[in-house]
Amino acid sequence: MKKIDADTGARDNQTAETSFSAYAEPLVGDAIAEAATLEAAADAEKLHKLRVALRRLRTLIWAYGPMLDSKFGTQQRAIYKFLANAAGNTRDWDILIQLVEATGEHDAAESFKQARAEASQRSLATLSHANVKQVLREAVSEANRELNTAAKRTPLVKFARKRVATAQKQLEKRMHTASKASRNDYASFHEVRKAGKKVRYLVEFFGPLIGKKQRKGLKDLKRIQKRFGALNDVVATLDLLQQHRSSPVDGAAAERALHALHKEQKRRFKAAARLL
Repeated sequence: MKKIDADTGARDNQTAETSFSAYAEPLVGDAIAEAATLEAAADAEKLHKLRVALRRLRTLIWAYGPMLDSKFGTQQRAIYKFLANAAGNTRDWDILIQLVEATGEHDAAESFKQARAEASQRSLATLSHANVKQVLREAVSEANRELNTAAKRTPLVKFARKRVATAQKQLEKRMHTASKASRNDYASFHEVRKAGKKVRYLVEFFGPLIGKKQRKGLKDLKRIQKRFGALNDVVATLDLLQQHRSSPVDGAAAERALHALHKEQKRRFKAAARLL
């Protein structure tokens, strides 16, 4: 990523509007590079990297949201979400297979590999038809044009600190809500996970510009992301397994896998709740 000058004198002259491309271009480059490597096969790790790059780009667009036309910002985040979901479909199957194998139900896991292969082809087709490179380039160009033709200019440091503070307040509220929720209320836990990711990405974007107090929680954010991500994996796996119970898999094996995953879900709920 192009370095944003953190020197006090230089950064005071930087504006959020003119700095947008310095943050956006590396993210777009990462996403395009990962998408290009998927032309041969939907490798799980590359799909994950593509999804992360798109999520980071969505977070950056959220940060700049108050400066962009609301309809444009909403459309752009929806596009990035659509592409990220396309990349995530195959990886969801990979996680399901991995977790089911961990229960010892190897036959059940093996039966889902065909479904994974089909999901892989759909992911590749969707991403190919979406023309990721053109879509992302045009989106950043349009955002950059809108920002740089605006009459108002916002100091970069002020902008960065305000947006990080807003995201941190959102995270605090969602953690409070989740701490009061039922342990079966996955939706509130999922909101914590998303809010935690947003704060983490913003702190990583704007680290040199924000105060020490805003930066110091990065380690805790990574811990939240890890535990709540692990919970999300097993919840998503259970949903996927429930949706495909009619697949050609031994019924008893599938039921045993479901039972084991339900136990794992409870364990991960408790682990995530300890961070609230």
